[in-house]
Amino acid sequence: MKTYAEQFIDGQGEAIYDSTWLPLRCEKEITFAGATTDAWGDDGGALDGAAVFTVTGTVRVRVFAVVETDLAGAVSIELGVTGSPASLIAQCADASGMVKGEIWHDASVDAKVEAATVAPEKIIGDGMDMILTVGGNITAGVLRFIVAWMPLSANGSVVPSSN
Repeated sequence: MKTYAEQFIDGQGEAIYDSTWLPLRCEKEITFAGATTDAWGDDGGALDGAAVFTVTGTVRVRVFAVVETDLAGAVSIELGVTGSPASLIAQCADASGMVKGEIWHDASVDAKVEAATVAPEKIIGDGMDMILTVGGNITAGVLRFIVAWMPLSANGSVVPSSN
């Protein structure tokens, strides 16, 4: 099975195994331009509710985002799956409060250092993609999403979406 997943590797090139974190990971950076039709952050546009990560089969995940550039837009933002839009990262009511270096893992984006336990493990079944939903235009900013994952079914996989 070929995936775009990477293992966590130490400075000597050796795989890192940690009972707290899952063995595979992938990342996706989202640049918001909500004033542009159908761009990320355009409320109601083609990418509102679009997949950040494509999931196949059943997987166990930990997901969070790091704010790379301050977000602009006093609107809500959440990460989840179809039918449960805030099930992976709780809704943040004011994206404009997301400041460079902070970590988004719950409704309060307020710290640049977090305990590893703040990103709880979740199980995603039936190939439910991880989707990002906004409640208004986010006109600027960058989030880097990181997901640590492990397959639970023979076809389990997580890859960054092509969006």
